[in-house]
Amino acid sequence: MAFPRSKKVHDEEALYDYAVKALGRRMRTVAELKRLLRQKQIGGDAEAVISNVVNRLKDQRYLNDNQYAANYAALRRDGSKHGRQRVITDLKVKGVHGDLIAKNVSEAYDEVDDERQARDYLRKKRIKEPSKARRSDAAGMKRSQRETARVFRALVRAGFRTGTIITILKKWDVEDEVLTELESEVSS
Repeated sequence: MAFPRSKKVHDEEALYDYAVKALGRRMRTVAELKRLLRQKQIGGDAEAVISNVVNRLKDQRYLNDNQYAANYAALRRDGSKHGRQRVITDLKVKGVHGDLIAKNVSEAYDEVDDERQARDYLRKKRIKEPSKARRSDAAGMKRSQRETARVFRALVRAGFRTGTIITILKKWDVEDEVLTELESEVSS
């Protein structure tokens, strides 16, 4: 059962107070905050009131997409160990402008060794190296291929480049046929 929506009509000051409380709970982008504010019932010209509230928050430096993108990229790089592409995708979903994404993600990932970052991600997620199977053991080969595919897809979801993933898997002595098949899966 859904909760009934509030019938309270917000004026600019009440909407501003609501926005400050929302930003106090967690950082948000301009787009996220606008989406949140549009859910409220607003008296008068809703878009003008929302625009005024957002501009006021920007002037007071409560709302800053550039700072948000920089913090987000650094947290994902150091905490979650995500790759560059995952951070770019997440920031696009959150409504950050493309120029800000490119600038902040490149600054955050300039000094990062992608292979080391991917290995750190695997370690953090406790993803093990695929088991090795002999060609004579068909069931073992199948299991090894499934495990390799699982590692490959986990690294793709985490935002690592295919070349980096292939490099790691080659060092684990994964067969070239399996790597070619996985690589074609991503490019299609």
